[in-house]
This record gives sequence, structure tokens and C-alpha cells, in this order.
Amino acid sequence: QVQLAQSGGGEVQAGGSLRLSCAASGRTSRRYAWGWFRQAPGKEREFVARLDWSGSTYYADSVKDRFTISRDNAKNTVTLQMNSLKPEDTAVYYCAADNDPVGSNWSFRYDYWGQGTQVTVSS
Repeated sequence: QVQLAQSGGGEVQAGGSLRLSCAASGRTSRRYAWGWFRQAPGKEREFVARLDWSGSTYYADSVKDRFTISRDNAKNTVTLQMNSLKPEDTAVYYCAADNDPVGSNWSFRYDYWGQGTQVTVSS
């Protein structure tokens, strides 16, 4: 079992930046894949980015070249750096851990979830 605690987020104007963090505790020695997802009001949860155990990263087309997912193994933390934010990025963002070290772009594949954090981008 691993527990995920998110921090960061908030409100920013379009073009600004925010950083989301996801701190893992519990069974952190296991090789997890990590993902970030988001859910806007009235919409389904959608894939944003993922980082597999080997360090390979994958991004949704909508955030490619603007968002960066990274991992700090010493701190057991996964971060999502979001730059050049747009109003359409407004959503609740969730971090997730997958017992499969390869990971997936599908939310149902993930085993553990953070509590979610609101990101609001104003125009």
C-alpha cells in the first residue's frame, strides 16, 4: 500500500505557471509508475502525463511541451510542472500510482490516488 498526498495548485492567470507535488508514503520501495490526471466539471477524468519506472515520460497532446512530470526518488515525490497555462487547463488534478511499473494512460489501471487539487486558470 502507498498513500499519496498532493500539494500545490491554486489560481493563476493564463500564461502563468504552477507546480503540483505528490508525496508518497508507505510502501515506497516498490517500482511504481506514476500518473497525473485531471477532471473538469461535467467531464470525465482524463490523462495528463505519466512516468514509468525506467524514467520514460508520456504526455497528452494537449499539454505536451508545456507540462513536465518528474520524480525525486530521495524524497518519494512526483511533480507536475505546468507552464504556459490556459483556461482549458482548469480542473481538479489527481496524482496516481500504478503497481505495474510500465503504467498506462488509462485511469482505471491505477491502484492508488491522491486527494486531488484544484487548478484554476483565468483568462
